[in-house]
Order: sequence, then structure tokens, then C-alpha cells
Amino acid sequence: MEEKNLLAPDQNFDWDSFEKGEVFGEMSKEELEKAYDNTLNTVKDKEVVEGTVISMNKREVVVNIGFKSDGIVSMNEFRYNPDLAIGDKVEVYIENQEDKKGQLILSHKQARATRSWDRVNAALENSEIIKGFVKCRTKGGMIVDVFGIEAFLPGSQIDVKPIRDYDVFVGKTMEFKVVKINQEFKNVVVSHKALIEAELEQQKKEIIAKLEKGQVLEGTVKNITSYGVFIDLGGVDGLVHITDLSWGRVSDPKEVVELDQKINVVILDFDDEKKRIALGLKQLTPHPWDALSADLNVGDKVTGRVVVMADYGAFIEIAPGVEGLIHVSEMSWSQHLRSAQDFMKVGDTVEAVILTLDRDERKMSLGIKQLKEDPWATIETKYAVGSRHTAKVRNFTNFGVFVEIEEGVDGLIHISDLSWTKKVKHPSEFTQLGAPIEVVVLEIDKDNRRLSLGHKQLEENPWDVFETIFTVDSVHEGTIIELMDKGAVISLPYGVEGFATPKHLVKEDGTTAQIDEKLEFKVIEFNKDAKRIILSHSRIHEDEAKVEARASKKAAGSKKAKKAEEEEETSVQQKVEKTTLGDIDALAALKEQLDAKNNK
Repeated sequence: MEEKNLLAPDQNFDWDSFEKGEVFGEMSKEELEKAYDNTLNTVKDKEVVEGTVISMNKREVVVNIGFKSDGIVSMNEFRYNPDLAIGDKVEVYIENQEDKKGQLILSHKQARATRSWDRVNAALENSEIIKGFVKCRTKGGMIVDVFGIEAFLPGSQIDVKPIRDYDVFVGKTMEFKVVKINQEFKNVVVSHKALIEAELEQQKKEIIAKLEKGQVLEGTVKNITSYGVFIDLGGVDGLVHITDLSWGRVSDPKEVVELDQKINVVILDFDDEKKRIALGLKQLTPHPWDALSADLNVGDKVTGRVVVMADYGAFIEIAPGVEGLIHVSEMSWSQHLRSAQDFMKVGDTVEAVILTLDRDERKMSLGIKQLKEDPWATIETKYAVGSRHTAKVRNFTNFGVFVEIEEGVDGLIHISDLSWTKKVKHPSEFTQLGAPIEVVVLEIDKDNRRLSLGHKQLEENPWDVFETIFTVDSVHEGTIIELMDKGAVISLPYGVEGFATPKHLVKEDGTTAQIDEKLEFKVIEFNKDAKRIILSHSRIHEDEAKVEARASKKAAGSKKAKKAEEEEETSVQQKVEKTTLGDIDALAALKEQLDAKNNK
């Protein structure tokens, strides 16, 4: 059996000093601690250091930073880097060298945040390609974790093609370029699209160099907007403006094409510098005007759809790309100013007559009123002078009422032809807009398409009768209905009105008659042609006073004559008494004279 070599204790070891804690061999305790400390890294709290991943599981990552103990970091902090492996170098932030459990507390997230801005700025300056983890969707794009910073990835910067479903990118680690940094608000904008644009730019240059105007290419509908359609021509995009989609009017490009549809387009124009390509779709088919039937002429009837409305008229599409204008004046025989919207609306199907046709200018004017007979063509027969009709009040003027008997047939009732008796100051006192009114045709003006109409002529002229009633000096009861500076208007029987000047309104007591007062009035003037009756209240008591004065004067004259006769009779008697018998002949004569007077 082989003998083992046993280690013998150091004969020079001072056990007494060791027990007292004073001596450690030839080195002191402090020297030994210092020597041990020199074998470890010197670290401080709140600083960033580099460590090595020595182990990991689903929840934690153990990192060695060369300290007396290893630190633990949550696996969640490495979610952005799914390729993390043992042996990788990582930066960590020392939160606490030793907690209550004696554990070294590290944070990879905090370490990344501490140095992230330097890295992000360096990436922007150097156009560096970096990796980021797409965390979630947000309005207009995505949120990306870059070096622990939440950066914004706009939807337009995800890919060169429009993205329809953002959710497919959530949870993915992708490469990005930093395109914008706002230092004040700590905002970072990244782009994935920028990584592939350089390659695309080169492709565009090669494609554009081969383009020619008029060239027909096949493309794929990439995007549809309100103003046109973007077509992918295989690495370069072109735009078909909405006006170049169809010869007809297009309100929405989706009516013509749909996404991902493959279509042929023709190159209309392109710009080498701005790399803009204008494409056309309608140009692949002949212009509809060129294909318009040669048998179509002025006067023919056509049917079309209203595609555009304006106050002055409506555009009618009788074939895709072939339109005609119906001016509002050609929509009705009426001369009233109206809007085209009163007759039709967009989408209506209408029948019209071709009024003008210019194939060279590609213009056409249409009319719909021509489908009906012009009412003025037979105006003398249908609306003969003296015929009676019911019209509709259309408009008022100070001198009369404009009415419409039927569409296109208008007439005027002069204010003097509204009433025989009533003094009408304005037509609105007599009727109202839109109201029906009975009329008689007085005169026809075919050239100006106007009728002179009357309303009062529906009745006999009452002034023929009034002439026998309101004779001069006849007295009638009347009521004052209006007072003016020049006089008063008096309402008389039978609905007629008279007028009295201020001096003819003075009553017997010297006062002036007032509004609504009912008095006797004497007719002092009657004019049938002018339909005027002049009245006087004052004239009644003035005439009575004159009659009384004449009667008094006549009575006074009769009394004076009687006294003269009495005096003459006395004189005769006296003469008879003085006569002698010898004067018998003279006496007989006087007696005869006296008897004759008495007989009278």
C-alpha cells in the first residue's frame, strides 16, 4: 500500500495571533482584504457597465459583471432581442450593489435608456441600420422599441406599398433607419421603407430611361384616391388622373377600377427629375364623339342621364363621354327666372331635343320645352280677347299684378283694372302671391309674349248705376275711413268711396269731422270717367242757412207791402169824407177803386 503524503502544518504559523485576529501569516488582515478586492471589478451604483450572460431561463437572465456576485435581469427586458444567447455581452445599469438579500440588482432596460439617445443620434448621423421591436399599433402607424426608446413608425414608412393590415407587424423585430429626432420632446421617428427606397430609386431610373410617350404598359392598381389611381408598373408608380379614367364623367375612381386589378395604361407624360409618370386609361379607346352616329341631327330626340347640375342648366350624358347642355331657358316656355334644380336633379333620366350640334367642337345644346307645344303659337284661339280664365299671382309691382295662366303664358293686370270701386294703392292690398285670381283677356301682345288682363271687367261697371244715385246735390250718409292733409276719404253706400276737402269737413258747430265719424254728405261733383265723387258735409248746413235767410227776407217784404195798402186805404177814406155831394162822380170812381183793391 502506497503511503500518502500528509501536509504538515506550518511550524512558523502564529496561532495565538490568528486567534486574536492580529496576524495572517506574514500579511495583515487589511493587506489580505486589499489583495482580494483587487481581484474584483470596482463598481458604483447608478452606472452602466458591460457584463456577460452566463445563464438564462424563461424569466431571468444571469449576468456576470466581474463583481463578487452575479446580477439578475428580467427576461422581459430582452424581449426586443429574441436571439439573446449565453456568452453575449450586454450593458446593464447598477441599481444596487447589494440589496437586503445580498443580491446585486441590475437593469438592462435602464442601461439601454441611459445610452439610447447617444446611440439614436449616432444612428441618425451615420445613417446606420438598427434593429427594433414592433410593440403595438397606434394612430397613423406603429410603436417600435429602439434601444429602449419608444420610437414612432408612420404607416407610410413601413413599406413602399400601402399597408392595409398593420397588425401583421406587431411583435416582429425589424430593421429600421432613424429619419427624425426631436431633442426637445425626445421623439424619434424611424422608417423601414427607407431601407429599400435606395434600391427602388435605382430601379425607377432604369425603368424611366426606357419610357416613351404613347407607350402601352401593363400595371397593377396599387392605390385608389379621390383624385386618381396609382398604378405599379413594376418598380415605379404612375398616376391615372380621375379625368383620364373614362371619357365619361367619373365621381369615384372605384367605379372604374379596383385594388390589385391588372390593367393596360398608356404613358401620357413623365418627368425624369421628379420621376412622375402620367398615365391614361380612356386614351386606349376612341373618343365617343368620333363614334357618334352620323345620322344624329338637330331636331332629333335623345335620352340621357343628368350628370352635372348648375343654376344655369344641366349637363346630360347621352353616351359615355358625349354630353349636351340644357340651358334653364330651354327647360320651360315660362319666362320667369328659375333654377335648373326646379326641373331635374343628378341621376334623372330625361328626354330632350337637339337644338345645336357641333361635332368639331364636340358641343351640343339640348332643350326639353320643345317636347311641348309653344302655348303662344295658338294664343289668339286659346286665350282670345274677352275670354275668362283663372290665373296664379306670380309677382307684384307698384303698377299692377303679374300672373301666369299656364306655364309660359303670363299677363299683367294693371292696378286700375283690379276694382271698379276700391282705391288700390298697391296690389298686395287686393291679393297675395300664389293666390288664384279670375281674369279677363283685354289685349294680346304676341311679339312680346304678354297679355293685358283685367279683373274688374268680370263685373258690369257699377258707375253707370252710381251716376243715377249719386247725383249732384243728393245727400247720402257716409263714414270717414281715412284722414289726410288734403282731405278725407268717405265710405258711401254700395261700396263706393268719395272725397271731401278739409273745408267741406267743418260741422255746423265749427268743429272738424274726425276719423270713423258717420255724417251726412252732399254730392257736389260726380265724374263717371274718372270714377270720382266729391262730397261736402259743410254744404248741407250752409245751404239750409241760405234757405232760412231767403225765407226771412221774403216774410219781411210781405209785411211792408200790407202796411202800405192800409195807409192808402185810410187816405182814400179821408178823401171820401171830405168830398161834397157835388163830387158824386169822383166819389164813385174812388169807391170803385177801393172795391177793386178789396176784391184783390
